[in-house]
Amino acid sequence: MDVTFNFDWAAALASIPHLLPGIPWTLLISFGGLAVGFVIGIVFGLMRISPLRWMRWLAVVYIEVFRGTPILVQVLFIFYGLPQLLGGPIDALTAGIAAIAVNSGAYISEIVRGGVQSIARGQREAALSLGLSSRQAFRYVIWPQALRRMIPPLGNQAIISIKDTSLFSVIGVGELVRQGQIYIATTFTAMEVYFMVALLYLAITWTLSIVLAQLERRGLAGE
Repeated sequence: MDVTFNFDWAAALASIPHLLPGIPWTLLISFGGLAVGFVIGIVFGLMRISPLRWMRWLAVVYIEVFRGTPILVQVLFIFYGLPQLLGGPIDALTAGIAAIAVNSGAYISEIVRGGVQSIARGQREAALSLGLSSRQAFRYVIWPQALRRMIPPLGNQAIISIKDTSLFSVIGVGELVRQGQIYIATTFTAMEVYFMVALLYLAITWTLSIVLAQLERRGLAGE
């Protein structure tokens, strides 16, 4: 069987202007969701190590539910299921941000828990011996050190969340994949367009990796 492989570079380059409008949507959904997810992660991460059993169990249920189900199912439930419960529609952008928030929040909760528990108990005891309250010891001694240690896994979660936005084309969000699908429908150049979509995702995540590496080096230098 004779198989030919023809890649049209001109078609690939021609698709770039049509794909670029999807980048702001990709960044808005991913970083908007991550910002909310970080807050959720702090709350449930601290609940996870709370001395109160009911708070620990509540955190465990949340974490396991959203880590144990696909984000695609989560966004479909938010977009199609929640409107039936709330009695009103949810726009695709809000659904995408919400899905990233609750999904990343579950993973960030464990990152927060691990970061805080990685700090030696003696740090807290030393802070208390200097006259700080438990809250002050956490705020000024434990949390700054834990946050520096959380930078690498938080960065990894950010990259994962950016790539997860590619699934949200199923609800019509105008991110990179959706823009590519629209362009392919009129040009029939799927291979070239999806190749460029992949390169644009790579450019975004690679840039983020460089920024995070700089932050990590500064964090280590501050220890």
